Amino acid sequence: MSGLPLDTPASAPAPAEAAPRRRFGARRRALRDGMLVPAVSIATVLAVLALWAVATAVGWVKPLFLPPPEAILSAFAQAWNGDLDGAPLGIHVRDSLLRVVGAFLIAAAAGIPAGLAMGTSRIARGLLDPLIEFYRPLPPLAYLPLMIIWFGIGELSKVLLIVLACFAPVALATRSGVLSASGDQINAARALGASRWQVLRYVVLPAALPEILIGLRIGMGVGWTTLVAAEMVAAQAGLGQLVLNASNFLRTDVVVMGILVIGLFAALFEFGMRWLERALVPWKGKV
Repeated sequence: MSGLPLDTPASAPAPAEAAPRRRFGARRRALRDGMLVPAVSIATVLAVLALWAVATAVGWVKPLFLPPPEAILSAFAQAWNGDLDGAPLGIHVRDSLLRVVGAFLIAAAAGIPAGLAMGTSRIARGLLDPLIEFYRPLPPLAYLPLMIIWFGIGELSKVLLIVLACFAPVALATRSGVLSASGDQINAARALGASRWQVLRYVVLPAALPEILIGLRIGMGVGWTTLVAAEMVAAQAGLGQLVLNASNFLRTDVVVMGILVIGLFAALFEFGMRWLERALVPWKGKV
């Protein structure tokens, strides 16, 4: 007598057909979840902009405290043409980017080896850890006068101030990543005859890379927050200097415009670091 086996439901798909369906469903859920966050973010930004426009149009907030969006656009046009302080906005952006990016690269070039040394050597940890932990909680404005006394009011003091602000999170994140490396993997590599450099290159560094990238992201963010403090010292141009000068004349529209420009570039760097993280450590969160 022909018929279906008693232990096989009539509606159950064959195993060869079920696997592709499960994979397709997983991809569809991943795509849906990946589109949800950007959609919510865009909706949040649009809602904030709408609330801003309504609050300023109705008069809930005085223009001195929160200018309307059209005033910000007008200030942007004035800054772009150099009508505010004689220097076009491009000059301010260029000088600020040179300071922040240059200081960030110096901090990364020094912080990553320092973190690797602290994570692999007790002597290096004993030498560097107290110094970093001492100055790390200090706000940059606290040691800004010392930078001026030691290095003057030129570009060196500004760049070093941002370097110190970026260095600590990069070094500490690298040390944390090195210490989180699996001891079993290290012992296995040594058992296979790997040298100390090979263990560091092929085992410790890949394991620490996610933490290193997080430290770089934090360091870049701290660098942008330190920019305004660095450009307080006799800066001829720069976004921080533009904002500070506008605040002295109660040009709230220029202040908000400068803050938005700084935030835009900081967000671009953040997105770039996230892309780099996905490219270099695609396994993060999946194992």
